[in-house]
Amino acid sequence: MIVQDVIKHLEELAPLAYAEDFDNVGLLVGNKNSLITGILVTLDTLEAVVDEAIEKHCNLIVSFHPIIFNGLKKLNGASYVERVVIKAIKHDIAIYSMHTALDNTFKGVNDMICNQLGLINKRILIPQGKTIKKLTTYVPTNEAEQLRTALFNAEAGHIGNYSHCSFNVEGYGTYQGNHESNPTKGKKGELHHENETKITITYAKHLESKILQTLFKNHSYEEVAYEITTLENKNQNIGMGMIGEFKHAMDESTFLNFVKDKMNTKCIRHSSFLNKEIKKIAVLGGSGSFAIKAAKASGADAFITSDLKYHDFFSAENNILLADIGHYESEQFTKNGLVAHLTKKITNFAIVLSKTNTNPVKYF
Repeated sequence: MIVQDVIKHLEELAPLAYAEDFDNVGLLVGNKNSLITGILVTLDTLEAVVDEAIEKHCNLIVSFHPIIFNGLKKLNGASYVERVVIKAIKHDIAIYSMHTALDNTFKGVNDMICNQLGLINKRILIPQGKTIKKLTTYVPTNEAEQLRTALFNAEAGHIGNYSHCSFNVEGYGTYQGNHESNPTKGKKGELHHENETKITITYAKHLESKILQTLFKNHSYEEVAYEITTLENKNQNIGMGMIGEFKHAMDESTFLNFVKDKMNTKCIRHSSFLNKEIKKIAVLGGSGSFAIKAAKASGADAFITSDLKYHDFFSAENNILLADIGHYESEQFTKNGLVAHLTKKITNFAIVLSKTNTNPVKYF
């Protein structure tokens, strides 16, 4: 097994196409063709984690947070980031990061929080736009069914709970090839009319390479006419945060104690009690102040996140309970989820859960 084999499994869970523009994800250190001796999964890649990888004979570290976030201008060991990269390179250890790609996928960070809390009826809090694309192409009518089927098999044509979705219009196309052309229909130098079907089909943007390869492979024309449009439609399965519900409502004190226990946190900073029962919950792992407005608009009774500032708590405006459980605490179960995913995909190889606590925040 090589590094790229593991990357393939990870990107099935969280395609990098859905990472935020500001992020730095993917293979940050190492060669994708290197043979793997072991895989260590962690939340953060620190020096202690690299030491753990060396000790456990793991030469691939799968890390949620990227160790290289901003550009490196030098590598002399002056910062912990540089020391981690130097040590990883010295010991031929590859480092792969997922970060906001995993934040934005349905089965990612926020789903793991919901599962930890036992929430049901889950949906994305802030669906991501511009992640759905539309392909329009023109094919000889007698070949339309074959091309549609190939595109469906390549995972195009999925809309919500429906598959095999397309729109088709019959008409005729015209073209005239020059002396260098090699038309599969008609003759070079002659104007040709062909009965064609216009096929319109949508697909998830991370599938674009696969969809285009399928189009070119299954289309008979020498020059394939096609158009790609990025849609403004929101993707209900991709985005930041998640909403879910408890099976039974609980009062605010009970709710906070429940969260404290389930999320293994020593401290919860929260906004004022509203003297109402808590049932509908919005969650967002990591820094989530930007999602307070969306959490309120969703009708959530409470919003669980981290890194809220003093003035963020005023934004509760007496209609939602804000609960800051800590950045590490909100994401700590991510590595367990990644281990579970890889263990299902790679049954003949040990996936090691890092035992290193990388939380930089201590409580007194």
